[in-house]
Amino acid sequence: MDKQANFRINVIGGEAGVAVTVDMDKDAIHHTNSLFWDTKGNEVLGATALPLYGAFVSEENHQLFGEVRGKKVLEIGCGSGQSLHYMGERQAAELWGTDISENQIEKTRQLLAAHGLSAELICAPMEDKCGLPEDYFDIIYSVYAIGWTTDLEGTFARIASYLNKDGVFIFSWSHPIHKCVAAEKDMLLFKKNYFDESWYSVELGGNTLSLSDRKMSTYVNALAKAGFIIEQMVEESDDPLLGAQGDNSDFAKKARVLPVTFVIKARKL
Repeated sequence: MDKQANFRINVIGGEAGVAVTVDMDKDAIHHTNSLFWDTKGNEVLGATALPLYGAFVSEENHQLFGEVRGKKVLEIGCGSGQSLHYMGERQAAELWGTDISENQIEKTRQLLAAHGLSAELICAPMEDKCGLPEDYFDIIYSVYAIGWTTDLEGTFARIASYLNKDGVFIFSWSHPIHKCVAAEKDMLLFKKNYFDESWYSVELGGNTLSLSDRKMSTYVNALAKAGFIIEQMVEESDDPLLGAQGDNSDFAKKARVLPVTFVIKARKL
């Protein structure tokens, strides 16, 4: 990836860093991001997992999944395994997970084993065909992972192929407006063009990651092209969570006036 002389400030999940625009190179991006999560990804960005969809948005408040008992579920970007553990505790019939990081896959395996649970786990980019069964799953979900894909339309098409007819797909990611606005001196200032979907590289905690900030319409149109119908979208913060944590950081101040996370529930037609 050749760096271009185009610097901008970017905010990722509450972390701020100086980003530099890079060429879109799928293999290089996969290498950069898998290395990030194989090393210190959790230390730098932490782990977002159910019942939280992201900062100040919870499954307990929105009830998007409904009953999961007896359902076959697949997590895209299973991370350290906390969300699969959440599903296992709710007696999902089968647990499956994918992740780009071998380290994350191993963490998931260890966590589930410690709680008497097991899952079929596959280490592969979500864009790639990786041996998952088609027309098989009742629910596929992804908590703060979809945004890492280098091919959104291709990823949604693959997810649709894995689902049964009428199967449900639920995913969350950082809201694109959140990525455009930074807090400075008690003010919220636009720091980035909302329409800019170029790939960039940013260093956080001495580690490098690569991302693209997609418009909301990009997600909606990619879902429609893959044969999904959107049933529900959440983009507001949960007031009880904001109040209970007593957080007065710049990040929490942003969450009170603009969305920092969005969640979409879609169904395969």
